[in-house]
Amino acid sequence: MASADQIKALIKSHYTSDSERFTTLALQVAAAEARKGHGTLAADIKQLVTKGKKQTNPLRALSGNLPLSDLMQFSEPRHKLSELVANDGLKELLERIIHEFRQRAKLEKHGMSHRRKILLTGPPGTGKTMTAAAIAQELGLPFYVIYTDKIITKYMGETAAKLRQVFDFISGNLGIYFFDEFDAIGAERSRDNDVGEIRRVLNSFLQFLEQDESASFVLAATNHVSILDQALFRRFDDVLFYELPNKQEVIQLIGNRLANFKIRFAPSTIPFSTYGGLSHAEITQACDDAIKASILNGDSLIKKDVLLKMLAAKKRVYGIK
Repeated sequence: MASADQIKALIKSHYTSDSERFTTLALQVAAAEARKGHGTLAADIKQLVTKGKKQTNPLRALSGNLPLSDLMQFSEPRHKLSELVANDGLKELLERIIHEFRQRAKLEKHGMSHRRKILLTGPPGTGKTMTAAAIAQELGLPFYVIYTDKIITKYMGETAAKLRQVFDFISGNLGIYFFDEFDAIGAERSRDNDVGEIRRVLNSFLQFLEQDESASFVLAATNHVSILDQALFRRFDDVLFYELPNKQEVIQLIGNRLANFKIRFAPSTIPFSTYGGLSHAEITQACDDAIKASILNGDSLIKKDVLLKMLAAKKRVYGIK
């Protein structure tokens, strides 16, 4: 059964209308029961939580004049951290972020806070969005994607108001908040093609980010780290760097994607020249194309030459030699 502290925390979260905290605690209870061998009870608790989350739209009842549901999307995270193919250093950082959140009560007793403001940088398709969703899945937290392009308007006052409303929501609702294509906000303030309005938008973001003392995660992703303002790096607790997959990672990617299908070749036999320069997402898409082609051709297994053809097609599309 749940511990005394968990029961008290559940009751408190219910009467303070902290639905995200209630969900997190309920999932923690389910995990504890599963470890004790009470699989049926754990499954029932998870089912109740899932059903309850689907019946509740966290963006439905919001105050203010701006429709916040137009600025962010609530979605169910579908990726697990175990699915992420990355180098050991990056995995270690992610495990530390997750561990600190789970042990945040211990840190708070010593005046410390868990890592929660994270900048993700790297080429497109290397796993930044998947990472944000996987952290949400791992911690049982709701996952929100912020529409950066809809926050910025030609009217500075309106943009600042939207940013303030987003951060007010972040402060009051525990979750994972993901700012994609963050360079739209975080571009260096001294760039020649910049204008004063954009600089003030960045200043507003930096101010809101620094003032935010909630337990929520703020994750920002960019494909263009070189153009980000240097002041940003001091505001984030960690910067995660993503790279194109190396040979070992590609072997793992192909093996994972084709695991449910019959093959008569080892992924390690795929030459580097056929996928060098492709991202994780592009290699995964090539595997999916090979699967679909095999199904439509009536083949009972995935042939190596079909996969090679699909990888080559991806390289041609993106102009990679």
